Amino acid sequence: MDDGDRLRLVILVGAAREGRFGLAAAEWLAVRARRHKEFEVDVIDLATAWLPDLMTADPAVPRPSAVRDISPWLDAADAFVVVTQEYRCGCPASLRNAIDWYDREWHAKPVGFVSYGGAAGGLGAVAQLRQAFAETHAMTVTETVSFHHYEKRCGPDGQLLDTAACRAQAATMLGRLGWWARALRRARDREPYEKTTDVYAEE
Repeated sequence: MDDGDRLRLVILVGAAREGRFGLAAAEWLAVRARRHKEFEVDVIDLATAWLPDLMTADPAVPRPSAVRDISPWLDAADAFVVVTQEYRCGCPASLRNAIDWYDREWHAKPVGFVSYGGAAGGLGAVAQLRQAFAETHAMTVTETVSFHHYEKRCGPDGQLLDTAACRAQAATMLGRLGWWARALRRARDREPYEKTTDVYAEE
């Protein structure tokens, strides 16, 4: 596969708490995604991104440097995977903050999820994130990877202990992301997403 045809996949680590499982889950998925020749993979850790939590409503005010630093990585992505824990039936504040800082970077791109938590495996956070990403004009895939009782999933070396079911979930999700990423990239190349409303504008 030609390098120009490869898809850029950004894995976004949403939880920023010490001792978080999310980084191990993100690296586990990155290894699996890199085995697919069609993916180039970048991992963005919000714990080290230092995005500010105070925004302005004035679009004329320049975005802070930390926000500008990550923007090119998100803009160049063809697909995203968000790694999230569930906090009080929702996603971490650091992740929601990151979603809200950006707009065009998410447009017409597919998003998958790796979630973790207790018995529910973080799926409550995923349900909330699907609504948030719908408002950014992204498209979420149905397939997810979910780690239930994640505290039992790491070995003494800190490496993730996966199962055949988790590996199968990851393969299915990556396959769906690849399909949608190719289809939506072709569509964006043919017609920029931001111009689609111009077709129906009244003269």
